[in-house]
Amino acid sequence: MLNKYPYNYGHLMIAPKRHKCDLLELTQEETQEMMRLLGETKTLLTKELKPEGFNIGINIGKAAGAGEEHLHFHIVPRWVGDTNFMPVASETKVISHHLSELLRKLKGSFGGT
Repeated sequence: MLNKYPYNYGHLMIAPKRHKCDLLELTQEETQEMMRLLGETKTLLTKELKPEGFNIGINIGKAAGAGEEHLHFHIVPRWVGDTNFMPVASETKVISHHLSELLRKLKGSFGGT
C-alpha cells in the first residue's frame, strides 16, 4: 500500500490482511507471503524508480508507530543525496512527486491488481 505520509518517493508499506500486532501471531503462510511481497516490491521499485538503495523496516507496537493491533513493513527507496535541511529546520520532508504519479507508475505491476 502507498504511505499517505511518505518518508521518501516510492515509500510503500506491506501489511498482513489480518490485523496482528506481532510477527509471532502470523501464520507461517502469512509470514511467507509478506516476505514474498517484500521481495516483489523491492524488485518493482528497483525497475521503476531505479533507487541506489533501500531502507526496509518493520513497525511492531504502538510505540513504534504501528498502532495497537497492526504491524507492517516499510520499504523506502533511497538515493545518494536525497536528504536536505528541511527535516532538521522545520520537521518536514519535501517529496518532489505526488502519490497519484507513483500509483499510476506502479499500477498493474502486482499481477494486474
